[in-house]
Parts: sequence; structure tokens; C-alpha cells
Amino acid sequence: MKSVLVTGGAGFIGSNFIRHIFHKYPDYKIVVLDALTYAGNIENIPAEIRDSGRFEFWYGNLNNLDLVDDLVERSQIIVHFAAETHVARSLYLNRVFFITDVLGTQSIANAILKHSDTVERFIHISTSEVYGTALREPMDEDHPISPTTPYAAAKAGADRLVFSYIESYGIPGVIIRPFNNYGPRQHLEKVIPRFIASAILKEPLTIHGDGSAKRDWLFVEDTAEALDKVMHARIDDIRGKTFNLGTGISISVLDIAKKIIQIFGLEDKYLTYMDERFGQVQNHISSTAKAEKQLGFRAQMAFEQGLLRTVQWYESNRAIWEKQMSMRKVPVKNKSGEIVWY
Repeated sequence: MKSVLVTGGAGFIGSNFIRHIFHKYPDYKIVVLDALTYAGNIENIPAEIRDSGRFEFWYGNLNNLDLVDDLVERSQIIVHFAAETHVARSLYLNRVFFITDVLGTQSIANAILKHSDTVERFIHISTSEVYGTALREPMDEDHPISPTTPYAAAKAGADRLVFSYIESYGIPGVIIRPFNNYGPRQHLEKVIPRFIASAILKEPLTIHGDGSAKRDWLFVEDTAEALDKVMHARIDDIRGKTFNLGTGISISVLDIAKKIIQIFGLEDKYLTYMDERFGQVQNHISSTAKAEKQLGFRAQMAFEQGLLRTVQWYESNRAIWEKQMSMRKVPVKNKSGEIVWY
């Protein structure tokens, strides 16, 4: 039985990935390491999986070196999701992001180096945010890295740290840069669930700036499928490579807000605006060519269909997301010293 270590497995993308591989690969054991911060919830992993003999959970931090070393020693595949990920939160809690995202990634990379005789592959989950605003479209894997927020900078540091360990030590690493994920069970701090919750509660949908910022929106189950392909590609074909995961289609924040109020039968008066979040990235659209050619991956979920499935989940699971209501916004001090809630 092959052992797969998933860091941050109780988070949004990690838990979707676990559901995917648990049901598809009955000969895999899944080991999860998660600090269960506000964004992690063990209940994101279904009880059917948690109660299985093929599942093992460890509550702990990436910077617990002894624990990380022990779990890596017992695993053949490591998929590293664990990170602080909220852009606005990074603007006032920036040091935590570097401790978790950079030093935590080094903990994992060092353990993999130590146990390189038994680790078959290391899949590091980076982010498209490392690119900053698009200098060319679509954005391919050779696009310059130019992070604009502490979150993006921390992830860029982790991204390059993993690359350096691949180059210097030859660890079997692959770097994945997903574009904006969405879907059921995402925390309310993210824009799509925040808009949906506001629509359910008949509250205004608050848009930063004029809403013209565009993103490439990838349904979380497509991400799980892509990572499955990365897990099972020949390691010699993908070792040391970086892959974007996206759809090749960008949609503005304002258009998404309008789609949501249309789904709920609301009027445009439910759209409100506030100052743009500083460090905002204006345009993001992924090139899909490399993932299609080398992984055989192409996103399958149309945005409108994925959005409807996401809305249906939030409508049916109000008791779950209502616990996150107080964390929808965070206070950030702007350049003039004023406290703004983003």
C-alpha cells in the first residue's frame, strides 16, 4: 500500500484532493498533517474517509521538524498544500505567512532530501499569484515572477525554495501553480463564497474597486483531477517542471457578482463598491498549453455550471458556513493609516 502525505489536507483544495484519490485508488493510504487554523476543518474530510483504515490524521505544524521528518519517512508521495493563503489577511499578518509558507516548505523539503531514497515525488502547490499582474496573456510558466502582496511574496519564496532544492539536490519535485480555485466548502473570506453568502442573506455584495479585475477561475474538482495526473505521470517526464492549472478563460469580479445576483433573482442595487484593495492584481489568465501537452489535463467544468453547483452547496449547508461569518472581512491599515475592512 502506497502512502501519500498531504499537508494542509483539511483545507479547501486539499480536502477535495483527498476525496478524489481516496475513492479512485483503494491501494493508497492517506496521511494528513494539518494545523487546523481557522481555514482548516477536519469535517471537510468526510467521515467515511476519516474512519477508514486507509486514513491517518496528525494535528501539527509544518515547523515541527521531528513530526514532519517522521511522516515524510513513512511516505512515498508528498503533496504540499499547507500554507497561509488569504491576500487581505497577509496585509496585516504578514510575518505568519513567511513563517508558514517559506520556513514550513523548507521543513518539508529538508525531510524529503533526508529520505530521498524512499520519496518518489514531491508535488508543491504554489499559486498563480506569484506572477503578479499579467505582462502578457495568456500567462505561461515562463512569465516573470512579480508578487504584489505579502501572501504572493511568501508563496513566491516557497516556490523558488522548492526549485532550488530540485536544482541543488535533485529531489523529485514538481511545482504546480493553480489559478483561482472555487467550489463547495471554500472559506467565506474568498470572493465567490462571500458573494454567495451575502446573496443568501439578502445583503449587499461588496466589490473592491470597480470590479474590473479579471481572474481565471478553476473548479476545485478539476484541480484534483490535474494533481492526479501529476501523481501518476512518469517522474522523469515531470521532475523539476512547473505547471499552471487554469481554464484559459478570465472573468471579472463584477461579472461574477452579477451572475450571482441573477441566480438569486436580486437587483443591481445589491451591488456596492469600496476602495480597491492595495496590492490588487488586475489581470490573470492561464496558458493551458503545457498542462495539456505534458499532463493531458484540460479543465472540464464550465464556469456557469461550477458556480451553480457551488451556490447549491452553500444554500444546503448554511449551518456549516455561518460559523465563518465573523471572518468574512479583516481589518487592514491603508497607506494613510486608516483602518479598512476587506
